[in-house]
Amino acid sequence: MSPNKTNKSANAQWGGRFTGGPAEVMEQINTSIGFDRRLFAQDIAGSRAHADMLVAQGILSTEDGKAINDGLDTISREIEDEKFPFSQALEDIHMNIEARLRDLIGEPAGRLHTARSRNDQVATDFRLWVRDATDGLEEQLQALQAALIAGAETHAALIMPGFTHLQTAQPVTFGHHLLAYVEMFGRDRGRFADCRRRLNESPLGAGALAGTSFPIDRKQTATALGFDRPMANSLDAVADRDFALEFLSAAAITMTHISRLAEEIVIWCSDGFGFVRLSDAYTTGSSMMPQKRNPDAAELSRAKAGRVFGDLMTLLTVMKGLPLTYSKDMQEDKEPVFDAADSLGLALAAMAGMVGDFEPMPDAMRAAAIKGYPTATDLADWLVSVAGMPFREAHHVTGEIVKAAEARGVLLDQFPIADMQAIDGRITEDVLSVLSIDAALARRTSEGGTAPDNVRAAVAAARKRFLET
Repeated sequence: MSPNKTNKSANAQWGGRFTGGPAEVMEQINTSIGFDRRLFAQDIAGSRAHADMLVAQGILSTEDGKAINDGLDTISREIEDEKFPFSQALEDIHMNIEARLRDLIGEPAGRLHTARSRNDQVATDFRLWVRDATDGLEEQLQALQAALIAGAETHAALIMPGFTHLQTAQPVTFGHHLLAYVEMFGRDRGRFADCRRRLNESPLGAGALAGTSFPIDRKQTATALGFDRPMANSLDAVADRDFALEFLSAAAITMTHISRLAEEIVIWCSDGFGFVRLSDAYTTGSSMMPQKRNPDAAELSRAKAGRVFGDLMTLLTVMKGLPLTYSKDMQEDKEPVFDAADSLGLALAAMAGMVGDFEPMPDAMRAAAIKGYPTATDLADWLVSVAGMPFREAHHVTGEIVKAAEARGVLLDQFPIADMQAIDGRITEDVLSVLSIDAALARRTSEGGTAPDNVRAAVAAARKRFLET
């Protein structure tokens, strides 16, 4: 077909202003029904609220209001049963539903759009969808926290190395490590909750941009749709996409945390570490190497972060130069949000599954934890608190002892006390009480520390903060 060939039926909704149809390429670039059909439930809910308000205000008859609601019931069932006749020529979900409503009930369908524009309609639908998506992700984040808390409780005393620069630093417990991610995902829940709180204002009734001369009741529609209040400014109501940007920002930060945990699972599963083992449910084999067990669920979850980061940058770029109020650029707001919600939801499900699935390897963790002289800090602390040395001097003496022990190939708690005393005579046999990794763990009793009893208390506190509210 020639790119200039027209399709007059595609312009029917615009009425007398347009006499020719669009070029085929215009129809393709203008249509959004391929992705915005996801908004059908929100669009129908918004239309119900609008129709009920029009009836209450005497703008629409009771009979027309009932016909509209009955028709919307039929449309909802048709879409849910995958029997709805979607048309690309009708551009978007709003016009598809309106056209079908006209087929079903005739003239009353045309009155539904009284005192409403597609501008405030789509803004309302999109806010409702993002709110629903936020609620769903909140549930998934809580489920992931529950899996992490359960793991932390089970492994509150399981020793593993704590790292800085991916080098062994000090011993910690596996439960303490898992609780760190509980805190991260708790902050993510807070960001989504903040986003939800700010988005929960209704654009409906703002019209195309300036409001309407009809005596509408915006508070009624806001209440019916679960919004806290109508948006205060009609221009802002149709132009704003901050709620979508905040959603994407929260999603991107959450994906950063997922990616960090996924990376650790990949490292822990590697032959060089062997800290955990994933079952066949979350691993794949190699087409060539029969011995391989690849942590693909973790790797793919890690990779999803790139998609979500890109989704955020996409919408930031779309919105950055738009004057008030509505521009067609804003049609590009939905796909990145839909993609981010899908990607994040899938990664959260995979991560919760892996956390519940992986099996720690205590011997490998302990063997790694004793490498690199992880109790050197405990020796330095003892020299300060018991021998009375300034910390800088204690740090130097500890370095000398570590150097000597390393030369002999022994751990600090195996290094002869007489040889320590030869380096500094203020050292007594009491120092041996702090040099094992078990002793080092038990001594980390400061608030937020890794001592097993601390971890058990932190598990109880985390369960109360994050799972019982």
